Amino acid sequence: MKAAAFALISTLVVGRAVQAGRSADPARSAESLALPTTQLKDIAPAFTTVTYSKDIAPLIADRCAMCHHENGAAPFSLLTYSDVKRRATQIALVTSRRYMPPWKADPADGPFVGQHPLTDAEIALFQQWAGDGAPEGDARDLPPLPGRQRWSAGWQLGTPDLVVSLPEPYMLPAGGADVFRIFVIPLPVNATRFVRGLEFRPGNPKVVHHANIRVDRTAASRQMDDADPAPGYSGLILRSADYPEGHFLAWTPGQVAPLLPNDYSWRLDPRTDLVVEIHMQPSGKAEAVQPSVGLYFSDQPPTRIPAMLRLGHQNIDIPAGESNYVVTDSYVLPVDVEVQAVQPHAHYRARDVRGEARLPDGTVEELIHVGDWDFRWQHVYRFAKPFTLPKGTTLSMRWVYDNSAANVRNPEHPPKRARWGQRSSDEMGDLWIQVLTKNEPDLVTLTHAFRAKVAAEDVIGYETELERHPDEAGLHDDAALLYLEVGQPDRAVAHFTRSLALKGPSAPAFYNLGTALTIARRFDEAAYEYQQAIKADPSYAKAHNNLGNVWLAQGKFEPAIQEFTAVVGLDPKSAGALANLAGAYAAAGAFDRAAETVDAALRLSPPEPLASDLRARAERYRRRER
Repeated sequence: MKAAAFALISTLVVGRAVQAGRSADPARSAESLALPTTQLKDIAPAFTTVTYSKDIAPLIADRCAMCHHENGAAPFSLLTYSDVKRRATQIALVTSRRYMPPWKADPADGPFVGQHPLTDAEIALFQQWAGDGAPEGDARDLPPLPGRQRWSAGWQLGTPDLVVSLPEPYMLPAGGADVFRIFVIPLPVNATRFVRGLEFRPGNPKVVHHANIRVDRTAASRQMDDADPAPGYSGLILRSADYPEGHFLAWTPGQVAPLLPNDYSWRLDPRTDLVVEIHMQPSGKAEAVQPSVGLYFSDQPPTRIPAMLRLGHQNIDIPAGESNYVVTDSYVLPVDVEVQAVQPHAHYRARDVRGEARLPDGTVEELIHVGDWDFRWQHVYRFAKPFTLPKGTTLSMRWVYDNSAANVRNPEHPPKRARWGQRSSDEMGDLWIQVLTKNEPDLVTLTHAFRAKVAAEDVIGYETELERHPDEAGLHDDAALLYLEVGQPDRAVAHFTRSLALKGPSAPAFYNLGTALTIARRFDEAAYEYQQAIKADPSYAKAHNNLGNVWLAQGKFEPAIQEFTAVVGLDPKSAGALANLAGAYAAAGAFDRAAETVDAALRLSPPEPLASDLRARAERYRRRER
């Protein structure tokens, strides 16, 4: 299939282990794969001669070439007769077991973009061809091989508008466990752009297995990367790094998302970083990995913005030896949606994953089912024909995990308790669903309602991570922000207090704590923290502003005016700062000064709705009304 990975591993062994659905032993050689010729002949039709040129080459070009080409994701090329012939028995075997091509979703699901698995008849062709000695046939029967051009060194989506790369390669150790590392790549854009396509190039396809890509509009991820002496960092994806505006950004071998329509692009602002999480598998020797990303821009902003829905729970706690641990979740749609794509996610212990939609009339539509989950083969499944689900539809997921010794994909032998966590040795269970709404009001309704569900679940996940890593200040900051979002400011105060103790004195740390105290209406404590922030950095305008708001809430008008005046001095082009100062003047009864300050703010041509608010306030102040 065209969009799925096809990576034949030259050392793969397929025997009783694969028949039983277990991983093969990579220590045995490919030569041990040979099946008796009689068995191959029994499987394949014997009434015609199967040749490479006429029968096999078209299948290889259509199903395999996207990974099996020079410098491709697979460990060897399959673009010539000699390439294929030397691996004929291996190909016949792995296709007969449907290990390759690795399409994990139930064939009845979808149809998905790129869903083109081998038919039973096509598998039989490989069987017969290998059994007959892999005859080449007449070269004149060879079809054109677009792969020779398509899978060249060029970009598959065309020449990108911007290419960024890791400044220096990361050196993957020769051995050991799989490596998950997060790389932060700054994007050199000095104006807002709109992105309609992204193409990821792994830099070393032999060892890069898959990648998930997010954007961070803050400096937080970059600071994590900078703190690690090697390129990238190991650890957790920060809360500030997220998928942009409801779009999947992911890569698996052979999978390149098509360019989006111009009205479906996503916004890229200056000072944004790409945050690229890469799964790498050691090859037996040290390998340099230096990924690059090509971006394709649109000249127009999006008019259709998708929403990303995430089902799943973060209280996963699987006892050692448990072979049938089940996680379920559901959500009732508050508006009509059009389903665009799904992406199931779990780690090594998941065995069966299923997502469904139950319509209000009781009809059940299967969104995705993977009956033999394999963490190594994860895809974004895009529906070839997006479909509508009405308001009141229940989206649901059911994930089954096997944490027993019988699961050879279990990363722990003997099995150990497995809890939720981002590291691959932990467990996760998510079903991401990308949808479009009919209009912007519906989008606002959906995202607002669903965000409350996600935030409550994320709180559980962060507390779980903090049990393991209590001294990671960034985790405490993210947990505090989540507690503010779910309306528990006192819990936020506790986490910001711990973060301040771990980081040491700094204006942002004092400011964060002061903000949580303000929301908790602990004004005296908040004022102290803002004053500490200003002491650490007198130019920290946000601390002056919030301290002014605290004084205003306590009826201390003169100190409030002083703080807002300081903000205007630090940022004289800020209409918002002038608006706050005008409010303080009005609260103190100085209506003439308030009106003058509002006029100054309006001369800066502020955007709506601030401009309308300022005009209304100017009229009130001239009437001596607050």
